[in-house]
Amino acid sequence: MAKTKGIRISITLECTSCKNNNNKRSTGISRYMTQKNRRNTPNRLELKKFCSHCNQSTIHKEIK
Repeated sequence: MAKTKGIRISITLECTSCKNNNNKRSTGISRYMTQKNRRNTPNRLELKKFCSHCNQSTIHKEIK
């Protein structure tokens, strides 16, 4: 019997304002690793998280 893929998958969240903002505290892009349930959230995930490079809470979007 073949193994099935799990419902929970690992995703990466990336800061949206780091790409556009040149006046950052430090260089780089803030990224978070988390998991999501495919059945409950089939769309791309967006969460408000703290970005250490921008030094404020910003929206982080799911990337591939």
